[in-house]
Amino acid sequence: MRIESIHIRREIDLDVKIIVATHKKYWMPDDKVYLPLHVGHAGKEDLGYQGDDTGDNISQKNANYCELTGLYWAWKNLAAEYIGLCHYRRYFVKTRWGKAKEAVFKKRDFEELLVQHPVLVPRKRCYYIETIRSHYNHSHYAKDLDMTEMVITELYSKYVVSFNNVMERTWAHMFNMLVMRRDLLDGYCRWLFHILSEVECRTDISHYDPVEARIYGYLSELLLDVWLETNNIPYAEVQVRFMERQNWVKKGGIFLKRKFWNGKRATKET
Repeated sequence: MRIESIHIRREIDLDVKIIVATHKKYWMPDDKVYLPLHVGHAGKEDLGYQGDDTGDNISQKNANYCELTGLYWAWKNLAAEYIGLCHYRRYFVKTRWGKAKEAVFKKRDFEELLVQHPVLVPRKRCYYIETIRSHYNHSHYAKDLDMTEMVITELYSKYVVSFNNVMERTWAHMFNMLVMRRDLLDGYCRWLFHILSEVECRTDISHYDPVEARIYGYLSELLLDVWLETNNIPYAEVQVRFMERQNWVKKGGIFLKRKFWNGKRATKET
């Protein structure tokens, strides 16, 4: 039985490429499945990584699209059968415990899941006392999420039911992290970037501070589940691990402050 399992593992050889979105020099996994990608590379000092400003790209929009400039570049410029996105400090991992670097997925770990599931996403992030809509509204500008809903209603009406279902839940697959089979990635990216570009055309962010200016990165985090559920795409959830220590007391305090004392952000217009 053990010999057979080893034989099966060796038979799996999928064409997988996972970009690691980064804006600075940092530790990178040495497994060849990973491609460090300098997002927002246009006009910036070179880090020695592949830049997202070659070929068909939106690198210059990184301040507003965040890691999505990397996803766009991978979609348009990589030919792999499966394409994924993770972050320089956040990876898909085998366990939450032990040494972080040793837990990071390797190519064979992706392969063993992808032969069974065409899409991999992070485990659900739960907000418990907040719906996805209320969490966004307490953290950012509610009008931007309303505009996104309007655009979806106008351009992709079949997605409205799933959009409303996702907005009323208390969990979502966040971080813009994913791995997708090429044909599915094509469909998702065409849909996602069409919606975001339309919201961009209708939204004035000239008065936004640098944090709120990352609007399209924030909005896209909420749209992945809408697309997956409308199209009945099967997926597997994978543990995600932040590579550095996190101050959970501070993070919890920020969460509560946004919910109970930062309501102005939800309605602020200038």
